[in-house]
Amino acid sequence: MNDDLAIHTGKAAPDAAADRGWLLGHFKPPGDPRHSEDVEIKWGVHPKGEARERWVTGERRTALQVLISGRFRLEFPGRTVVLAEQGDYVVWGRGVDHSWYAEEDTVVLTVRWPSVPGYRVDGPADGADL
Repeated sequence: MNDDLAIHTGKAAPDAAADRGWLLGHFKPPGDPRHSEDVEIKWGVHPKGEARERWVTGERRTALQVLISGRFRLEFPGRTVVLAEQGDYVVWGRGVDHSWYAEEDTVVLTVRWPSVPGYRVDGPADGADL
């Protein structure tokens, strides 16, 4: 492989805007260093008041979410987690249903694994798939 093709640089916010926030995963073209069948990474920018349109059910991935800035509330069956200070994080496993709400203008970094082709919930407000 040409070394030039194995390196990609960019800026998270504008690059993420091109693919609903996702920077790395199965949805990037094969041969692109950001293509991965193993993991997905998202730079999520959520304005205050934005909420997930509907709950994610039947989750097939494990996820880690880290708060960069703002305040972000995650809802799980029987539990609410609020990420309030930079660096706060939550990890949830396969089979854990969830939803979320941005209590303030928020930036979160999400890592999910594995990267599952065709696995997303479509809807008008789904630009914030998480």
